[in-house]
Amino acid sequence: MMLTTLLLFNFLFFAPAPKEDIPSSIYDFKVTSLDGGEIDFSAFRGKKILIVNTASKCGHTPQYKELEEIYQQYKDKLVVVGFPANDFMSQEPGSNEEIAAFCEKNYGVTFPMAAKISVKGRKMAPIYRWLTNKDYNGVQSSSVKWNFQKYLISETGTLIAVFEPKIKPTDPEIIAAINP
Repeated sequence: MMLTTLLLFNFLFFAPAPKEDIPSSIYDFKVTSLDGGEIDFSAFRGKKILIVNTASKCGHTPQYKELEEIYQQYKDKLVVVGFPANDFMSQEPGSNEEIAAFCEKNYGVTFPMAAKISVKGRKMAPIYRWLTNKDYNGVQSSSVKWNFQKYLISETGTLIAVFEPKIKPTDPEIIAAINP
């Protein structure tokens, strides 16, 4: 009985996530949008992409305003894509509809927002597996430390940089990477 319990415990907590087909290119991803439509990353070829995991009840939530600012300022060469996630202290508890209303009402968000996903653990969304694993993105491995971590992708689909959650979207380091 003890061995069975130990084996079950190991399987539940240490077994690798189910094998998924992870695209080799960011441009092969298609994700569900907040409104139930589709975000096709192939439409972003030739632009930089700033991917951010977001949350409505986080100390970093005001970054939505700056994300919208840089999206508007650089929209000819940059697209921002938000991925709401409830992985850190339940700071994104709302439904997709509630998240959309919150973002629009409080921050005037017009950049693409994906449906709520998980950005860590066994339920990590495939796009975040690509972003966080060098075996997929070809550049570096990372872990999502908190809400509003930012991943910048080049115009050719290569991971350029990972920015910590506390680094604001208008920080000179991010602006320099967007607009070298």
